[in-house]
Amino acid sequence: MASWGGFEFEAPDLAARGRAVLTRTGVGRAQLATVRGEGLPRIHPINVEIVGGRLLVFLIEGSAKVADLTTDGRYALSSLMDLEEPHEFLVRGRATEVRDPAVRAAAVGGWAFEVDDTFRLFELGIDHVVFGDRPTDDDWPPVYASWRPTGTG
Repeated sequence: MASWGGFEFEAPDLAARGRAVLTRTGVGRAQLATVRGEGLPRIHPINVEIVGGRLLVFLIEGSAKVADLTTDGRYALSSLMDLEEPHEFLVRGRATEVRDPAVRAAAVGGWAFEVDDTFRLFELGIDHVVFGDRPTDDDWPPVYASWRPTGTG
């Protein structure tokens, strides 16, 4: 499992393209799919940011997302579709809760919305990344590139 920093170190061009897709509106936005055990997957729109080499999300205490990630940890994160720039970006792995006050403070400082104590912070560890290159909405199928960690990232 790698951090965003590990991914960025091993595949800088792919990481830059993925970051651009996630933050194309100026704020990190994506869909987060979570599971718990043998239950059905859930998908949720979320804000996501890259802070200090970590792919981070704040989630509301008591939500199904928090329960899924603390119980199981598996996730898939997918960029939102934009017909003007229809590239696709997918990250899969396991999430872990971040309890370090310094990391939390750094994340809160640049977050898109006001974060308080009712939000829990998670880092999305990376097992696999896929980027689908589509210069226009008419270009099909996408040209895919993928990455998996080779080191300990």
